[in-house]
Amino acid sequence: MLNVLLGFRHQPALTGTDRQKTEKTETDKAAIKTSKMLLLLFFLSLSCFAVFSQSQGQAYLSRSNDPNGRCVYSFTVASPQESSCPRGNAKSEMDEVLTRLTLLEALVSQLTARGERGTASGGLKHSEENLQEAYAQVTRERNQLQLDQERLNAQVRKLQGTVAELNRETERLRQRPCEQTHTSGGTLYENRPLRDPGFHFENTSYQEMKAKVKEVPASRLLPEGIQRASSPKLSPNISSGCGKVLSVGDPVLHRKADAITGKYGVWLQDPDPRGPYYTNKTVWRIDSVGREIRQLFVYEDMDQFSKGFPMKVLVLPEPVESTGATVYRGSLYYQRRRSRTLLRYNLTSESLASRLDLPHAGFHGQHPYSWGGYTDIDLAADEQGLWVIYSTGKAKGAIVISQLDPASLEVRRSWETKIRKNSVGNAFMVCGHLYTVASYTTPNTTINYMFDTATSEGQAVAVPFVNKYRYNSMVDYNHAQRKLYAWDNFHMVTYDVRLG
Repeated sequence: MLNVLLGFRHQPALTGTDRQKTEKTETDKAAIKTSKMLLLLFFLSLSCFAVFSQSQGQAYLSRSNDPNGRCVYSFTVASPQESSCPRGNAKSEMDEVLTRLTLLEALVSQLTARGERGTASGGLKHSEENLQEAYAQVTRERNQLQLDQERLNAQVRKLQGTVAELNRETERLRQRPCEQTHTSGGTLYENRPLRDPGFHFENTSYQEMKAKVKEVPASRLLPEGIQRASSPKLSPNISSGCGKVLSVGDPVLHRKADAITGKYGVWLQDPDPRGPYYTNKTVWRIDSVGREIRQLFVYEDMDQFSKGFPMKVLVLPEPVESTGATVYRGSLYYQRRRSRTLLRYNLTSESLASRLDLPHAGFHGQHPYSWGGYTDIDLAADEQGLWVIYSTGKAKGAIVISQLDPASLEVRRSWETKIRKNSVGNAFMVCGHLYTVASYTTPNTTINYMFDTATSEGQAVAVPFVNKYRYNSMVDYNHAQRKLYAWDNFHMVTYDVRLG
């Protein structure tokens, strides 16, 4: 009979912390041991099956504990040829079986070790790849941070250079307040696109520039006879007929705007009203700060205007551009926003009566006055009719004057002057003469240039003019009142004019 004994030792149970520490190790050992036992059982089963096939099916399987407490499985097969086993032969056969089992166990151990080494090498290779990928990521991030640092350093250096340049410019301006770059009519001025520090209205569509001006006393430029003629105070009586401007009085305040939209604007009275509803006492006002300027405020007279009580508010069909509008013969004449189109709005019927594209006229910041404000096209009225003051590309920024038909807006005749539009603060028409104001911000400036449309000749003049509130954005002449109407930094004022 052939007995095969398989023993399993009962191990004491582990509990608590010890079991948790050895759980993984025991699992790995059990897996290896199980693999070995399965291979041994496989080969033993082949051997037993060969013997069993010759023993005519006489085989037995039993299980019991040995004296050491191990579980023993016994597989017994009766020999078909031998009634008893010789002692010497049985021992040799048992030794041979044990030798084979030892060799088989060694082979199984080698195979198991190769598998473990393969698994370990695969894990190491995977870990190495992960480390290489992480290192590459860190390297890329470090390079990007270095680039960002270089870019920020360059910006800081640029800003430092700008600050240093501004400091040098500030120091230079402190030592010499204004560079003398151009002379006209005794006024020295320098064009600079600066912002008014008192203006905080956030509207990027509105243009604004500044020009610093240095004044020269008019007495140095005028002959002695003209000085004596200009020195007397204004007479309260208004002389009849046309003439040249001899002097302009001090500004008289009528109203101050309440809101930021009143920083710039237009306010007028019609010198030659038409229609049953409005008179020469009616006051018209437009606040020009904003994107879509359409409101036209109507006041019954100067008293109601000073109190701020409009009798009516008209909504214009097209938006207004800047402060170049005027009122004449019952109509409002103005420039359409962002265009060279002139519009005539009938104040009685409250509708558009005519329109015209002013040929070749610059608009929306191409040829404004020195303070900006998109004042490229400025309409005016005087004793001789309706005028428009502007410039063209052909004139290269010099002021062009055109006389218009009040009904159709057709251009009747044009004149080109020799003074640049962006070098003066404002302009107006009196008796067919163009007059320019040297500065819009200097308190004591001058009317520095005059152009006569009758002779097509211009000349420098020096008539004192006061910008009391230091930001004069609109100057228009009313020949019926013999006054200049102006909008000076929220303040609506008039000046008496003396002709001679």
